[in-house]
Amino acid sequence: MTTNIDWTRINSDVNGNPRYVCHFLDLEPAPDYTLTLSDRYARVVKAANALGGRRYHNKQFGGGIVFQAYECQLPEIVSRIRAKLATR
Repeated sequence: MTTNIDWTRINSDVNGNPRYVCHFLDLEPAPDYTLTLSDRYARVVKAANALGGRRYHNKQFGGGIVFQAYECQLPEIVSRIRAKLATR
């Protein structure tokens, strides 16, 4: 489990709200190597969608999950995603 997540600040949305992206592997609580990488990505995206996260479609950052949030909200979002994935 990764404790430090490398958040990258990207351009704000059309309303000026800040957006941050991280790699999906940083959000996994414990890697399940019985699943394919695509299945693991889909699993994390589904959990992130429930909290406002979306796939980040960009060639520069493959496998990214983007959140529209302020920096103070990011640790809470990560803990909720990890808790949701750990219960499965």
